[in-house]
Amino acid sequence: MFEDWLKTVALISERPELDLTPDQQSLVLDLAREAAHGVARPAAPLTTFLAGYALGAGAGLEDLSALVARLSEAAQAHAAAASAGDAAPTE
Repeated sequence: MFEDWLKTVALISERPELDLTPDQQSLVLDLAREAAHGVARPAAPLTTFLAGYALGAGAGLEDLSALVARLSEAAQAHAAAASAGDAAPTE
């Protein structure tokens, strides 16, 4: 059902080539988790949207792993700063 939904989203979006592999799905879900727990729950969908938008404007899914790694690291740093009492924005 989940796989069918993702294919439906790709077709409705008129981007059938966006058939995410299980590894790519895991990367996006991991990013959402990092944003939700490291920053705030509402950051999860917004972060994944912005990541997708950035990838769409650039090379595409080939860069997904690198972008997710950088954003996850930033979310973890944000959580560490917040718990230390210094919630300054991270790169």
